[in-house]
Amino acid sequence: MPQSFDYTRDELVHALRASGLGPGDIVFAHIGLDVLGRAEGCLTEEDASAMLLGAFEDVLGSTGTLLVPTYTFSFCRQESFDVQRTATPGGPWSTFAPFLEYFRLLPDTVRSADPIHSVAGRGPMAASLLRDIPPTCFGPGSVFDRLHAAGGKVCTVGVGLSEASFQHFVEESVGVPFRFKKLFTGLIRDNGQERKTGWVFNVRILGDESEPHLTHLEIAAKTAGILRVAGVGRDAIRTAECQPLRELILRNLARDPWFTARGPAADPIALETQRVPPRRFDIDMPASATIPQMIDALWRVPRDIISDGYDAALQALATQVPMTVHEYPTGSECWSWIVPEKWTCHEAYLETLDGRRLFSYSDHPLHVVSYSLPYLGVVSRDELLRHLHVDEKQPEAVPFIFKYYERDWGLCCSKTLRDSLTDAEYRVVIDTSFSYGTLKAGEVIARGTSDDTIVLCAHLCHPGMVNDDLTGVVVGVDVMRALLARRNLRYTYRFVIIPETIGTVAYLSRNEDLIPHLKGGLFLEMLGLDHPHALQLSFTGTTDVDDCFTAALRAGDPKGWTGAFRTVIGNDERQYNAPGVRVPMLSLSRVLRPDAPDWPYRGYHSSNDTPAITSNARLAESRDLVLRMIDALEANVVPVNVYKGEVFCSRFGVHIDFYTNPEGNKALFDILFLVDGTRSIARIATECGISFEAARATIDELHRRGVVRLDAPDANVEPARKATRVGTEHRNPARRQPA
Repeated sequence: MPQSFDYTRDELVHALRASGLGPGDIVFAHIGLDVLGRAEGCLTEEDASAMLLGAFEDVLGSTGTLLVPTYTFSFCRQESFDVQRTATPGGPWSTFAPFLEYFRLLPDTVRSADPIHSVAGRGPMAASLLRDIPPTCFGPGSVFDRLHAAGGKVCTVGVGLSEASFQHFVEESVGVPFRFKKLFTGLIRDNGQERKTGWVFNVRILGDESEPHLTHLEIAAKTAGILRVAGVGRDAIRTAECQPLRELILRNLARDPWFTARGPAADPIALETQRVPPRRFDIDMPASATIPQMIDALWRVPRDIISDGYDAALQALATQVPMTVHEYPTGSECWSWIVPEKWTCHEAYLETLDGRRLFSYSDHPLHVVSYSLPYLGVVSRDELLRHLHVDEKQPEAVPFIFKYYERDWGLCCSKTLRDSLTDAEYRVVIDTSFSYGTLKAGEVIARGTSDDTIVLCAHLCHPGMVNDDLTGVVVGVDVMRALLARRNLRYTYRFVIIPETIGTVAYLSRNEDLIPHLKGGLFLEMLGLDHPHALQLSFTGTTDVDDCFTAALRAGDPKGWTGAFRTVIGNDERQYNAPGVRVPMLSLSRVLRPDAPDWPYRGYHSSNDTPAITSNARLAESRDLVLRMIDALEANVVPVNVYKGEVFCSRFGVHIDFYTNPEGNKALFDILFLVDGTRSIARIATECGISFEAARATIDELHRRGVVRLDAPDANVEPARKATRVGTEHRNPARRQPA
């Protein structure tokens, strides 16, 4: 009895043409051959694949180009991706895999180097569509963006239109609420050449609501007359041109942002809160808490960059000063950066196979890598050691390790404990969740008489640690309390509390209109240590803000020292000084000099960073020094000579006799010869080697006698540097190496 079949090659060719395909078309095809049933004369999957490819070639001709998805999700699986060798896996793509693998392995097939959503193609346009793509699955310049620009078509064989990935390209372009951009990192191999890179994938929030709706798009496309359907075998072939399909999706998403999702529509944060219940923290902080009280209340809290612990700490600080909390959702692009997910650690521990627990997250939050992937299982000692981090310099301390953008699991312990591990196997439990959330930045503003602004900044993240950088936060809060009590401030002062790096980038990228008003700033960090203050200068090191803060440091901490930009310690001042921003932000810390064995300080990034190495007296000194720096900035003006030539001092009663007071006479004329409208008082003090207060007192006297007038400086404009200190060689402090 002859075998029955569901379609022939001729019927396949006819259906492809009837669906709207023709010679020269550029087609992105999603294939579900088994849905169509049995093909005449095809005994194997390879036979059926060859028949389908032959049918496409008959219809498209030599001028047509066929693209198919060869998705691997390699980076999502924490695997490297080899363009030539990594196969399209099973799982959700098992229906498509036989044809996709057959197609991928054909000679002269081109494959994109996308480690998540790679695409293979054949035809004259394949190379231009698939090669040299940017690191994004669905963003600008992606294969789908190029397909749309080239006037391509989407074709589904045996699957619905809603299963075509093109809709995700449109969803990303408008920012649907149920998807967000996420950076994955990993290793790509292409013709034997390896490179480590990141890749952006517009992922969906987890849960049934964000699953693609299976019929909405197809019904709308049929109603609009842009989808052609031709039956073949047990199902059909569906084809739509990309450009009208994109316009259709855009119109419907404008009407209903959840149009392409199963729904029902809901707040993504609420959905994720249901999926991952938040952790609660009881923080006992009295009103008007002192610096030590704030530290005692907050230092144990696990303040990871986007986490319930961080949010609770920021909320507690908001009770101390009037604060606005800005929120930046997961997946937001902030210049070249992407806001990561919220991370929740429910529990993590290491134990022996007989149940003896060696350490736990509940003992200290540093025992698990911040942003570790979840893991549950028994591992060999060798495998464990590849994921177990220690601090070689501090054998008894637990190190702070974070992998915000590198997807891996990890634990941390003391070197002493690690060296004692001799069992062949251990049980690892890491119960963590990633969810859609918001990065939060707290902002406290003390208004001045102008919009010219000085920004103070400190980061609140780093779980279970004090000096880095809870000390910067609490000193900043106390400084703002003092500034809020003042009247007639010249500058407006903003104190921004953020998660390190990504917080500042998010804040600046969403406040670009503020940047022209930012005349300078000071990053506060590591201020409770028993070391002299270290002032790191701005990018140029030659602004009036640099001069004012340097002069105040010299008077306020005689043992303090300065260093050029990026030579003392690196933190968020980099983002303010960076190209395109160029706000002269300095940093103030109490770190050791870079050549010290324990640089930046003993206890850095470890469980040893506790109140035990933090001095309340040092914190108070740091607060007072910051206020002194602000006083200098507020008092800093540019003296301008009223008269040309050397001033006739005796006429105005400002003469100091050379014979009775030669040093005073010299100091007076040192100052007078620098007063030409190009230098502020702080710059004059620096060039003369005297305190800001002494220079200010002399210039105030000259002003009272009518010899000079006083103009407000533009704080971040670099003043002239031609003159040198009288009788000595002038050295620009920004060019010195740390002493």
